[in-house]
Amino acid sequence: LRKISRAFAFRLMRFSGTLAYLFAAGERKKTIRHLTLAFGHEKSPEEIRRIAGNVFIHLGMAAVDMVRLPVYIEQGLLNQLIDSEGFHHLENALAKGKGVIVLTGHFGNWEVGGAWLAQKGVPFKVVGTPLYDPRLDEILVGTRNQAGYENIARSKGTREIIRSLKKNYALALLVDLDTKVEGVFVDFFNRPAHTATGPVILSQRFGSPIVPVFARMLKDMTYRIEFDKEIELVNTGDAEKDLITNTQKLSDVYEKVIRQYPDQWIWMHERWKKQPEDK
Repeated sequence: LRKISRAFAFRLMRFSGTLAYLFAAGERKKTIRHLTLAFGHEKSPEEIRRIAGNVFIHLGMAAVDMVRLPVYIEQGLLNQLIDSEGFHHLENALAKGKGVIVLTGHFGNWEVGGAWLAQKGVPFKVVGTPLYDPRLDEILVGTRNQAGYENIARSKGTREIIRSLKKNYALALLVDLDTKVEGVFVDFFNRPAHTATGPVILSQRFGSPIVPVFARMLKDMTYRIEFDKEIELVNTGDAEKDLITNTQKLSDVYEKVIRQYPDQWIWMHERWKKQPEDK
């Protein structure tokens, strides 16, 4: 993918994504099932299947730019591929000097967004769960390092997370998945979803603003990084209730952007796997 042209790489990975949709039956069925859970009351089965197919194609095409990031950086091409909207929200949050929690997810092409931030001179790190295949994880971490920002392994990074916020870093947390971390159940597409509470807890403890940031692929294969205003957390004095209320606020941010562009999220993920009755 780094050796061939971007246009040819896109054609190749669009075709690969189509093949994956056709032949990866298990992932296809999960994707359709989850889309139906989310949109079955408002979209036809044909629309849902079309979105499902586009999910696989999008992942293939996003992989192109993730792998090619070192090429774009070396050739100074990032700014030709990316524009932004609302960057001042992040700048204003950093000006408070308490670090910033960048709320993002497995949407669009976050790796491109992270590289753009690093190239803009934003002191930036990302917290991520290591990939299941060490070889793929090595590629991902290496790509992030080449792009100018650090990777913090979720399972080993508590102290580094705290140090980074105290040094006024922007710290990206991808908490749109159901993973083995502390969380609470909040609504996601009108269904209970176990959602990580880490961003809320860190924000409350260290005063770090939470700023939503999403890197969306456009129809012309460029990207727009959209920064939203800081999420204002509630503080009623009831810690347990506030944790649920504020985590719901974060979940609503995810749902809004995924609802607008459903083919740019990873619907094969078992987002509703854990349920309250499982406890």
